[in-house]
Amino acid sequence: MPSQPHLPRMPRVYLVRHGETEWSLSGQHTGNTDIPLTKNGEKVLAELGEQIVGDGKILDPSTLSQVFKSPRQRAQKTFELLFQSYKGSRDISSIPSETTDQVREWDYGKYEGLTSHEIHEQYNKTWNVFKDGCGPEGESVEDISKRVDAFIEKVRSIHEQYWKEVQSGKCKPGTQGGDVLIVSHGHFSKCFVARWCQLPLQTGTHFIVDAGGLSVLSYDHHDLTEPALQALNLYALEH
Repeated sequence: MPSQPHLPRMPRVYLVRHGETEWSLSGQHTGNTDIPLTKNGEKVLAELGEQIVGDGKILDPSTLSQVFKSPRQRAQKTFELLFQSYKGSRDISSIPSETTDQVREWDYGKYEGLTSHEIHEQYNKTWNVFKDGCGPEGESVEDISKRVDAFIEKVRSIHEQYWKEVQSGKCKPGTQGGDVLIVSHGHFSKCFVARWCQLPLQTGTHFIVDAGGLSVLSYDHHDLTEPALQALNLYALEH
């Protein structure tokens, strides 16, 4: 039988939730509150960076076309720690990087800083963020769905442009850009995974995304019209 042609690797999204904070440990909803990582969170992320970031490793800087980071310090520090020991073939500062509110955490409004148990006791016994949202003071389900969908379109436009260059022979797939790294938050990540897979936002409640968790998204059947989840919650810091 004739051998099958080698199919080029599809562009990916690497989605990282920030590392451990005091509120991720306590279960308090952390949206706009700008709290730091714990010392343990910093230590584990630095060690994790040595393990997963590097030439030929799961997070290979040579494959990145763009980095997006939440403005919150816990996300900024997570990126810094993951890449601080990298001494590979590419200058990290040469990778286009954007700090943007598009990937900030869900705005919890009056629920900020509260645990789910406290919210149930004080406001709504049946409250679920994916069903009820956090309006009017915070973001509704519709608000964050629109924000996530708009950002996904931005990511997909990067992938589409890259894929045109692959097909025209201008770049080699899997080694010359195309991938996107997002350093963000727990509920944002759950929403992103759900909407990337073209599922209702509420589906996000079924995905586990722990502190420091890495998820990978791409496309099935080598087709940009079939966005899919490749891996979920790898290397998470909480167990």
